[in-house]
Amino acid sequence: MRLQNRVALITGGAKGIGRGCVERFLAEGARVAAVDIDVAAGNRLVEELKGKGELVFFECNVGKRPAVENAVAQTVKHFGQIDILVNNAGINRPNDFLKMPEEDFDLVIQTNLKSVFLFGQAVGRHMVERGKGGAIVNMASTSVIITMGNIAAYAASKGGISSITKAMALNLAPHGIRVNAVGPGTIITELTKRLMDDPVQSKKIMSRTPLGRFGTPADVAAVIFFLASDDAAYVTGQTIYIDGGRTGMNYTVPGSD
Repeated sequence: MRLQNRVALITGGAKGIGRGCVERFLAEGARVAAVDIDVAAGNRLVEELKGKGELVFFECNVGKRPAVENAVAQTVKHFGQIDILVNNAGINRPNDFLKMPEEDFDLVIQTNLKSVFLFGQAVGRHMVERGKGGAIVNMASTSVIITMGNIAAYAASKGGISSITKAMALNLAPHGIRVNAVGPGTIITELTKRLMDDPVQSKKIMSRTPLGRFGTPADVAAVIFFLASDDAAYVTGQTIYIDGGRTGMNYTVPGSD
């Protein structure tokens, strides 16, 4: 239990990768505040993980400053501190670039990227005032490096997250606060279920994934745990990809026999 006496706030914590982080952090002894806009899923999370550790759930629209500041204040009120922030909340609105509604673009940027700014500020200020350092892990994506034509808003938001992670790391390093990001590949979640269920798309993804399988929330949570732990004490400003080798893959050049 390497996170005993530490408090983690995890956004988008009710499902998918966020839930995987909640489960891993509880198993490592952390006290956890999960925030999510999906109240029903949040309540299920608390019920299903009862007895696994100290967990609370707060409803939050992560792209709105008043809601973010309330979630942070509620967490501090309940636990007295925040040592770790995981900015996991995210959505996607796939569409042809020329047909994408402005409202969809704005919503994706607000939910994915602006939330990192808002929570980063609110929790960062708390950490600085507390004076005991901390760790922040943001959720980027392999879309920072490789992307698709129908996810312009998502790719833009994730590229922004990788960049803001570096800026946050530089700003907060003097206060002993480390900031990193992870870039998952295709992970088994509700967001990717449609891809998993399509044999053609599934085969295409596997043909570009050297390790030959989809990732799991637990795979991502393990790396996020590492970045939040003391084992990563000299790591900051980095984006680490968890993609089964996909971003390192290119066309195969025929060799000589």
